[in-house]
Amino acid sequence: MTQSKERFAATLAREDVDRPPVTLWRHNFLREWSATDLADETLSLYRRFDWDLIKLNSRWSYLPEAFGNRYEPPTEQRFQRQTHGVIQTAADLDRLEPADRNHPSLVEQLDALETVVREVGDEVDIIHTVFSPLSVVGLIAGGIGQPLLTLAKENPEGLDRALLVVRETVAAHIVDCLDRGAAGIFYAPLQWTSLDLCDAAFYERFGRPHDLWVLNRAREARVIALHMCGNQIAAERFLDYPVNLLSWDDRGPGNPTMADLAKDSGRAVMAGVPHKRIHKMSDDELATAIRESIDGVDRGVVLAGGCAVGALLADDRMRAARDLASRMT
Repeated sequence: MTQSKERFAATLAREDVDRPPVTLWRHNFLREWSATDLADETLSLYRRFDWDLIKLNSRWSYLPEAFGNRYEPPTEQRFQRQTHGVIQTAADLDRLEPADRNHPSLVEQLDALETVVREVGDEVDIIHTVFSPLSVVGLIAGGIGQPLLTLAKENPEGLDRALLVVRETVAAHIVDCLDRGAAGIFYAPLQWTSLDLCDAAFYERFGRPHDLWVLNRAREARVIALHMCGNQIAAERFLDYPVNLLSWDDRGPGNPTMADLAKDSGRAVMAGVPHKRIHKMSDDELATAIRESIDGVDRGVVLAGGCAVGALLADDRMRAARDLASRMT
């Protein structure tokens, strides 16, 4: 086992380590549309910055594509544009059909993952980004929040049914990614975890049951990271989830500090790098911000952004975060 793997495993177990593991991830929107490009981009970032953990940062549309949505790949550094959606009305929620686990968009992710594992899996753990059933249905309907919030009011039973359909595909894809060598998953409900987007009662009905159903079928994974995206996440709602790593923006308004969530959860925590401001911070400013974030947490810390850093973030800012971690004890 390599030093990065040992360091990360000890951190998950909240044991003493020589320094905190560090990782960042970002989109390259031009290189997310084939297994070869995604694998090459992932490996390039790892080899340039020597991360202690690799998150396969897939395009967010790969699961909606499996259900019939279509997108126009971008020609510049921006998100893809939807050109066809299979959920246009509330009644369409009743018509959503199961996806083939061998759909090309899913196999593409697995092939990229397998390539990365084959190349560097002996050196570092690789986790695959998997989106929650609620986030997938929302994306199929055309976004995060709206229009699904309105469609759910019009046809709540239809949304219940659509979520049952989607969660089967999500769970099967997790099994397939573990079979291809992933150490685990980065489970992403997107901004549905933010009370700014939907209230707690909505998530309690349409999010939580399906999260737990999927996560309980991923227990064979060594790493199950839950990403709570956005502000006002009310993290106490997720403390009973069967995960061993918590990821969120510790600087987001209304969000817990790293020390508070580490104490309340008893889990390893992954945050601390100011992903929204790193592009304009000096090395000293970055070091101060990171030390402020991890203050009061003596173990179980993975240094990472609260979400992806910008697609155009300069390499020297990525390297600065890596170098700061290497000097910490």
